[in-house]
Amino acid sequence: QGPLVESGGGSVQTGGSLRLSCATSGGYTPKSGCLAWFRKAPGTARWGVAAITTDSGATYYADSVKGRSTISLDNSKNTLDLQINNLNPGDTGMYYCAARPDFGCSQSWVDGTGTEFFYWGQGTQVTVSS
Repeated sequence: QGPLVESGGGSVQTGGSLRLSCATSGGYTPKSGCLAWFRKAPGTARWGVAAITTDSGATYYADSVKGRSTISLDNSKNTLDLQINNLNPGDTGMYYCAARPDFGCSQSWVDGTGTEFFYWGQGTQVTVSS
């Protein structure tokens, strides 16, 4: 098991909400750097959803979820959360937590496939039905 473990996925209907959580483990404490969520839909490349710079709290979102999602850190629990509201079938996919401990986030990292990130979780599946 790696340092990042996702949970909270499931099956929901269009218009529903989900809260995904990424727990850090193995002594990895994200005091600095960038934590992010990525989604891989069937037949497509993995793509960024949201990111947060851990020390400043600056957040970045993909256009597809902007205004209906919130990425947040719970430093007391060492977890990274992603709340997505008003889900639609386009949100379906495997959601991965990613971390890069040496630099804060950039919007370009969210608008991409995540090659900048060093650590990845195993993913949690989200399925949205119409």
